[in-house]
Amino acid sequence: MFFKSKKFDFVGIGDTVTDAFIKLKEAHLNCNLNNESCEICMKYGDKIPYESVDVCPAVGNSANAAVSAARLGLNAAIVTNLGKDQNGEEALAQFEKEGVSTKFIREHDGIKTNYHYVLWYEQDRTILIKHQEYPGSFPDIDDPKWIYLSSLGEHTLPYHHEIEKYLAEHPDIKVVFQPGTYQIRFGTESLAGIYKRTEIFFCNLEEAERILKVEDRDVKNLAKGIHALGPKIVCITDGPKGAYVSDGSEMWFMPPYPDPKPPYERTGAGDAFSSTFAVAIIKGKSIEEALMWAPINSMSVVQDIGAQRGLVTEEKLFEYLKNAPVDYKPRKI
Repeated sequence: MFFKSKKFDFVGIGDTVTDAFIKLKEAHLNCNLNNESCEICMKYGDKIPYESVDVCPAVGNSANAAVSAARLGLNAAIVTNLGKDQNGEEALAQFEKEGVSTKFIREHDGIKTNYHYVLWYEQDRTILIKHQEYPGSFPDIDDPKWIYLSSLGEHTLPYHHEIEKYLAEHPDIKVVFQPGTYQIRFGTESLAGIYKRTEIFFCNLEEAERILKVEDRDVKNLAKGIHALGPKIVCITDGPKGAYVSDGSEMWFMPPYPDPKPPYERTGAGDAFSSTFAVAIIKGKSIEEALMWAPINSMSVVQDIGAQRGLVTEEKLFEYLKNAPVDYKPRKI
Protein backbone atom coordinates (compact mmCIF):
# COMPACT_ATOMS: atom_id res chain seq x y z
CA MET A 1 0.00 0.00 0.00
CA PHE A 2 1.18 3.55 -0.82
CA PHE A 3 1.34 6.08 2.02
CA LYS A 4 1.50 9.75 1.19
CA SER A 5 4.20 11.00 3.52
CA LYS A 6 7.15 9.74 5.50
CA LYS A 7 6.18 12.07 8.34
CA PHE A 8 3.23 10.34 9.92
CA ASP A 9 0.54 12.22 11.81
CA PHE A 10 0.05 9.36 14.25
CA VAL A 11 2.23 6.39 15.20
CA GLY A 12 0.83 3.83 17.60
CA ILE A 13 3.36 1.96 19.76
CA GLY A 14 2.29 -1.21 21.53
CA ASP A 15 1.63 -4.93 21.37
CA THR A 16 -0.64 -6.39 18.72
CA VAL A 17 -2.77 -9.42 19.49
CA THR A 18 -5.36 -11.71 17.97
CA ASP A 19 -8.51 -11.84 20.09
CA ALA A 20 -10.67 -14.97 20.10
CA PHE A 21 -14.11 -14.09 21.49
CA ILE A 22 -15.69 -17.10 23.17
CA LYS A 23 -19.34 -16.37 23.87
CA LEU A 24 -20.36 -18.25 27.01
CA LYS A 25 -23.78 -19.73 27.62
CA GLU A 26 -23.59 -21.34 31.05
CA ALA A 27 -22.06 -18.96 33.59
CA HIS A 28 -23.20 -16.55 36.28
CA LEU A 29 -21.89 -13.44 38.02
CA ASN A 30 -21.03 -13.15 41.68
CA CYS A 31 -20.99 -9.45 42.61
CA ASN A 32 -20.49 -7.44 45.77
CA LEU A 33 -23.29 -5.39 47.31
CA ASN A 34 -22.77 -2.34 45.05
CA ASN A 35 -22.01 -4.36 41.89
CA GLU A 36 -18.60 -2.61 41.75
CA SER A 37 -16.68 -5.90 41.73
CA CYS A 38 -17.94 -9.04 40.02
CA GLU A 39 -16.55 -12.50 39.35
CA ILE A 40 -17.56 -14.72 36.46
CA CYS A 41 -18.33 -18.22 37.69
CA MET A 42 -18.54 -21.58 35.92
CA LYS A 43 -18.63 -25.14 37.17
CA TYR A 44 -15.14 -26.30 38.07
CA GLY A 45 -13.95 -29.49 36.34
CA ASP A 46 -16.98 -29.60 34.05
CA LYS A 47 -17.54 -29.31 30.30
CA ILE A 48 -18.86 -25.80 29.66
CA PRO A 49 -20.89 -25.24 26.47
CA TYR A 50 -20.18 -22.07 24.52
CA GLU A 51 -22.31 -20.32 21.92
CA SER A 52 -19.77 -19.11 19.34
CA VAL A 53 -16.16 -18.06 18.63
CA ASP A 54 -15.20 -14.93 16.67
CA VAL A 55 -11.54 -14.22 15.88
CA CYS A 56 -10.36 -10.61 15.47
CA PRO A 57 -6.77 -10.06 14.20
CA ALA A 58 -4.55 -6.97 14.59
CA VAL A 59 -6.06 -5.63 17.82
CA GLY A 60 -4.58 -4.24 21.03
CA ASN A 61 -4.73 -0.75 22.54
CA SER A 62 -2.29 0.92 20.15
CA ALA A 63 -3.39 -1.12 17.14
CA ASN A 64 -7.00 -0.12 17.80
CA ALA A 65 -5.93 3.52 18.14
CA ALA A 66 -3.99 3.42 14.86
CA VAL A 67 -6.97 1.97 13.00
CA SER A 68 -9.24 4.58 14.60
CA ALA A 69 -6.86 7.36 13.52
CA ALA A 70 -6.68 6.04 9.96
CA ARG A 71 -10.46 5.81 9.64
CA LEU A 72 -10.71 9.41 10.90
CA GLY A 73 -8.35 10.60 8.18
CA LEU A 74 -4.88 10.72 9.74
CA ASN A 75 -1.74 9.29 8.13
CA ALA A 76 -1.16 6.50 10.66
CA ALA A 77 1.41 3.78 11.33
CA ILE A 78 2.02 1.14 13.98
CA VAL A 79 5.21 0.09 15.80
CA THR A 80 4.70 -3.49 16.91
CA ASN A 81 6.03 -7.05 16.84
CA LEU A 82 4.46 -10.09 15.24
CA GLY A 83 5.39 -13.72 14.89
CA LYS A 84 6.09 -15.17 11.46
CA ASP A 85 2.96 -17.29 11.64
CA GLN A 86 -0.58 -17.34 10.30
CA ASN A 87 -1.85 -14.93 12.95
CA GLY A 88 0.97 -12.53 12.10
CA GLU A 89 0.18 -12.66 8.39
CA GLU A 90 -3.49 -12.02 9.12
CA ALA A 91 -2.55 -9.02 11.28
CA LEU A 92 -0.36 -7.55 8.53
CA ALA A 93 -3.16 -7.95 6.02
CA GLN A 94 -5.64 -6.31 8.38
CA PHE A 95 -3.42 -3.27 8.97
CA GLU A 96 -2.93 -2.91 5.21
CA LYS A 97 -6.68 -3.15 4.67
CA GLU A 98 -7.28 -0.41 7.23
CA GLY A 99 -4.70 1.94 5.70
CA VAL A 100 -2.28 1.71 8.64
CA SER A 101 1.36 1.64 7.53
CA THR A 102 3.23 -1.56 8.39
CA LYS A 103 6.63 0.10 7.85
CA PHE A 104 7.67 -0.27 11.50
CA ILE A 105 6.36 -3.79 12.11
CA ARG A 106 8.92 -6.50 12.90
CA GLU A 107 8.22 -10.17 12.28
CA HIS A 108 10.04 -12.81 14.32
CA ASP A 109 10.86 -16.41 13.43
CA GLY A 110 10.13 -18.93 16.16
CA ILE A 111 7.96 -16.59 18.26
CA LYS A 112 4.18 -16.63 18.14
CA THR A 113 1.95 -13.65 17.53
CA ASN A 114 0.20 -12.63 20.76
CA TYR A 115 -3.11 -14.47 21.14
CA HIS A 116 -5.74 -13.66 23.76
CA TYR A 117 -8.91 -15.49 24.75
CA VAL A 118 -11.89 -13.27 25.50
CA LEU A 119 -14.55 -14.84 27.71
CA TRP A 120 -17.66 -12.97 26.59
CA TYR A 121 -20.63 -13.16 28.92
CA GLU A 122 -23.68 -10.90 28.60
CA GLN A 123 -22.41 -7.40 27.63
CA ASP A 124 -18.92 -7.57 29.09
CA ARG A 125 -15.77 -9.66 28.81
CA THR A 126 -12.91 -11.15 30.78
CA ILE A 127 -9.66 -11.47 28.82
CA LEU A 128 -7.01 -14.16 29.28
CA ILE A 129 -3.79 -12.45 28.18
CA LYS A 130 -0.27 -13.57 27.27
CA HIS A 131 2.35 -11.21 25.83
CA GLN A 132 5.27 -12.83 24.01
CA GLU A 133 8.79 -11.58 24.71
CA TYR A 134 10.14 -10.16 21.45
CA PRO A 135 13.78 -9.16 20.96
CA GLY A 136 14.86 -5.94 19.28
CA SER A 137 15.28 -2.24 19.85
CA PHE A 138 13.06 0.76 19.22
CA PRO A 139 13.13 1.72 15.51
CA ASP A 140 13.70 5.08 13.83
CA ILE A 141 10.12 6.27 13.28
CA ASP A 142 10.82 9.25 11.04
CA ASP A 143 9.94 12.03 13.50
CA PRO A 144 6.11 11.75 13.47
CA LYS A 145 3.89 14.55 14.73
CA TRP A 146 2.35 12.40 17.50
CA ILE A 147 2.92 9.00 19.04
CA TYR A 148 0.30 6.99 20.89
CA LEU A 149 1.93 4.73 23.48
CA SER A 150 -0.05 1.99 25.15
CA SER A 151 0.05 -1.63 26.29
CA LEU A 152 3.38 -3.49 26.07
CA GLY A 153 4.47 -6.73 27.75
CA GLU A 154 6.00 -7.34 31.14
CA HIS A 155 9.61 -7.57 29.85
CA THR A 156 9.62 -4.22 28.04
CA LEU A 157 10.90 -1.74 30.65
CA PRO A 158 14.25 -1.34 28.79
CA TYR A 159 12.26 -0.77 25.58
CA HIS A 160 10.39 2.07 27.31
CA HIS A 161 13.71 3.63 28.24
CA GLU A 162 14.66 3.52 24.54
CA ILE A 163 11.41 5.30 23.71
CA GLU A 164 12.20 7.90 26.37
CA LYS A 165 15.64 8.44 24.86
CA TYR A 166 14.15 8.75 21.35
CA LEU A 167 11.71 11.37 22.60
CA ALA A 168 14.56 13.32 24.19
CA GLU A 169 16.31 13.35 20.81
CA HIS A 170 13.11 14.40 19.00
CA PRO A 171 11.59 17.15 21.15
CA ASP A 172 8.91 18.10 18.61
CA ILE A 173 7.10 14.76 18.87
CA LYS A 174 3.97 15.00 21.01
CA VAL A 175 2.90 12.06 23.15
CA VAL A 176 -0.40 10.39 23.97
CA PHE A 177 -0.03 7.86 26.79
CA GLN A 178 -2.68 5.28 27.67
CA PRO A 179 -0.87 2.93 30.07
CA GLY A 180 -1.65 -0.77 29.94
CA THR A 181 -1.44 -3.31 32.75
CA TYR A 182 2.34 -3.71 32.82
CA GLN A 183 3.04 -0.02 32.26
CA ILE A 184 1.02 0.70 35.39
CA ARG A 185 2.91 -2.03 37.25
CA PHE A 186 6.27 -0.53 36.19
CA GLY A 187 5.38 2.47 38.34
CA THR A 188 5.53 6.18 37.71
CA GLU A 189 9.18 6.51 38.74
CA SER A 190 10.35 3.95 36.16
CA LEU A 191 8.44 5.77 33.41
CA ALA A 192 8.97 9.29 34.76
CA GLY A 193 10.46 10.59 31.51
CA ILE A 194 7.45 9.42 29.50
CA TYR A 195 4.96 10.90 31.95
CA LYS A 196 6.78 14.23 31.77
CA ARG A 197 6.61 14.26 27.96
CA THR A 198 2.93 13.30 27.80
CA GLU A 199 0.56 15.77 26.18
CA ILE A 200 -2.64 13.72 26.58
CA PHE A 201 -3.08 10.99 29.21
CA PHE A 202 -5.86 8.40 29.47
CA CYS A 203 -6.89 5.94 32.16
CA ASN A 204 -10.02 4.89 33.98
CA LEU A 205 -10.90 5.64 37.61
CA GLU A 206 -9.59 2.37 39.00
CA GLU A 207 -6.35 2.68 37.02
CA ALA A 208 -5.84 6.23 38.29
CA GLU A 209 -6.01 4.95 41.86
CA ARG A 210 -3.47 2.20 41.08
CA ILE A 211 -1.13 4.61 39.28
CA LEU A 212 -1.16 7.06 42.19
CA LYS A 213 -1.30 4.32 44.86
CA VAL A 214 -4.29 5.90 46.59
CA GLU A 215 -7.83 4.95 47.50
CA ASP A 216 -9.66 8.08 46.42
CA ARG A 217 -12.66 8.19 44.08
CA ASP A 218 -12.55 12.00 43.87
CA VAL A 219 -11.79 12.54 40.19
CA LYS A 220 -10.44 16.06 40.76
CA ASN A 221 -7.87 14.75 43.22
CA LEU A 222 -6.92 11.95 40.84
CA ALA A 223 -6.50 14.33 37.91
CA LYS A 224 -4.40 16.67 40.03
CA GLY A 225 -2.15 13.78 41.04
CA ILE A 226 -1.62 12.71 37.42
CA HIS A 227 -0.98 16.29 36.29
CA ALA A 228 1.79 16.41 38.88
CA LEU A 229 3.54 13.59 36.99
CA GLY A 230 3.71 15.72 33.84
CA PRO A 231 0.70 15.19 31.51
CA LYS A 232 -0.91 18.41 30.27
CA ILE A 233 -4.38 17.01 29.48
CA VAL A 234 -5.70 14.26 31.75
CA CYS A 235 -8.72 12.17 30.79
CA ILE A 236 -10.22 9.78 33.33
CA THR A 237 -13.03 7.57 32.09
CA ASP A 238 -15.76 5.99 34.19
CA GLY A 239 -17.13 3.32 31.87
CA PRO A 240 -20.72 3.81 30.71
CA LYS A 241 -21.16 6.69 33.20
CA GLY A 242 -19.03 9.09 31.15
CA ALA A 243 -15.60 10.73 31.24
CA TYR A 244 -13.73 13.60 32.90
CA VAL A 245 -11.04 15.77 31.32
CA SER A 246 -8.76 18.28 33.03
CA ASP A 247 -6.31 20.72 31.48
CA GLY A 248 -4.82 21.65 34.85
CA SER A 249 -7.04 24.68 35.38
CA GLU A 250 -10.50 23.52 34.30
CA MET A 251 -12.34 20.19 34.34
CA TRP A 252 -15.20 18.93 32.22
CA PHE A 253 -17.58 15.99 32.50
CA MET A 254 -18.87 14.38 29.29
CA PRO A 255 -21.83 11.98 29.30
CA PRO A 256 -21.94 9.03 26.88
CA TYR A 257 -23.54 9.30 23.47
CA PRO A 258 -26.96 7.60 23.66
CA ASP A 259 -26.86 3.98 22.53
CA PRO A 260 -29.23 3.30 19.61
CA LYS A 261 -29.75 -0.14 21.14
CA PRO A 262 -28.29 -2.05 24.11
CA PRO A 263 -24.49 -2.62 23.86
CA TYR A 264 -23.63 -5.90 22.16
CA GLU A 265 -20.07 -6.32 23.45
CA ARG A 266 -17.92 -3.72 25.27
CA THR A 267 -14.37 -4.55 24.17
CA GLY A 268 -12.53 -1.51 22.81
CA ALA A 269 -14.89 1.18 24.13
CA GLY A 270 -12.05 2.83 26.08
CA ASP A 271 -9.63 2.64 23.15
CA ALA A 272 -12.25 4.15 20.84
CA PHE A 273 -12.84 7.04 23.24
CA SER A 274 -9.15 7.73 23.86
CA SER A 275 -8.03 7.52 20.24
CA THR A 276 -10.92 9.65 18.96
CA PHE A 277 -10.32 12.35 21.57
CA ALA A 278 -6.62 12.36 20.64
CA VAL A 279 -7.38 12.55 16.90
CA ALA A 280 -9.68 15.54 17.47
CA ILE A 281 -6.93 17.37 19.39
CA ILE A 282 -4.39 16.47 16.67
CA LYS A 283 -6.79 17.96 14.11
CA GLY A 284 -6.84 21.24 16.06
CA LYS A 285 -10.13 20.82 17.93
CA SER A 286 -10.69 22.21 21.43
CA ILE A 287 -11.06 19.98 24.47
CA GLU A 288 -14.83 20.59 24.42
CA GLU A 289 -15.03 19.60 20.75
CA ALA A 290 -12.85 16.53 21.32
CA LEU A 291 -15.18 15.48 24.12
CA MET A 292 -18.09 15.68 21.70
CA TRP A 293 -16.27 13.37 19.25
CA ALA A 294 -14.95 10.67 21.57
CA PRO A 295 -18.11 9.07 23.01
CA ILE A 296 -19.52 8.58 19.51
CA ASN A 297 -16.85 6.04 18.63
CA SER A 298 -17.28 4.31 21.99
CA MET A 299 -21.01 4.01 21.37
CA SER A 300 -20.43 2.65 17.87
CA VAL A 301 -17.79 0.10 18.87
CA VAL A 302 -19.95 -1.58 21.51
CA GLN A 303 -22.60 -2.31 18.89
CA ASP A 304 -20.36 -4.96 17.28
CA ILE A 305 -17.85 -7.66 18.24
CA GLY A 306 -14.31 -6.58 19.04
CA ALA A 307 -12.49 -3.28 19.24
CA GLN A 308 -12.40 -2.23 15.58
CA ARG A 309 -15.41 -3.34 13.57
CA GLY A 310 -17.59 -0.50 14.86
CA LEU A 311 -15.03 2.32 14.53
CA VAL A 312 -16.50 5.17 12.49
CA THR A 313 -15.19 7.34 9.67
CA GLU A 314 -15.08 11.11 10.06
CA GLU A 315 -18.13 11.42 7.77
CA LYS A 316 -20.14 9.05 9.98
CA LEU A 317 -18.95 10.82 13.14
CA PHE A 318 -20.21 14.17 11.82
CA GLU A 319 -23.54 12.53 11.02
CA TYR A 320 -23.87 11.38 14.64
CA LEU A 321 -22.87 14.87 15.85
CA LYS A 322 -25.55 16.43 13.68
CA ASN A 323 -28.19 14.13 15.19
CA ALA A 324 -26.98 14.37 18.80
CA PRO A 325 -29.48 15.25 21.54
CA VAL A 326 -29.46 18.89 22.66
CA ASP A 327 -28.07 17.95 26.08
CA TYR A 328 -25.15 16.01 24.54
CA LYS A 329 -22.32 18.38 25.49
CA PRO A 330 -19.56 18.69 28.08
CA ARG A 331 -20.15 20.64 31.25
CA LYS A 332 -17.61 22.23 33.54
CA ILE A 333 -17.42 20.86 37.05
